Amino acid sequence: MADETVRPYQFEVTTKNGVVTITGNIDSADAKDRALQLVKETKGVTEVVDMISVKTASAERNAPDPSRSLGERIDDATITMKVKSRLLDDPSVKGLKIDVDTRDGVVYLTGSVRSESEKDKAIELAKNTEGVRDVQANLTIKTS
Repeated sequence: MADETVRPYQFEVTTKNGVVTITGNIDSADAKDRALQLVKETKGVTEVVDMISVKTASAERNAPDPSRSLGERIDDATITMKVKSRLLDDPSVKGLKIDVDTRDGVVYLTGSVRSESEKDKAIELAKNTEGVRDVQANLTIKTS
């Protein structure tokens, strides 16, 4: 929480028997590296499962693409809104438990679902949304 590089709201952290799974979508490789370092240095952690995605669709994963126009950023916001609406409208998906982010038409899904079929449905809904080029799903299955 006190680290300046890492914002805790960008991650979901679960722990079982010393194994920490960290899931999320973040803006920089530096923040990802720092988050993993902090988890590994925590007393009692025996293993870290990294399910963090860096939110860039360009080959330069460490820097935002300066060539992106305002229109492209608005398009991404529109895609995010469309995907989120589809998730909320579908009765078989708990849309409130899934965070949606879009970068260059690539949709990042983060959160928890109740089953593999719910995860598959969420991915399918996102992929079949107009404007989506790809889907990166960091969805964990929680039975409770």
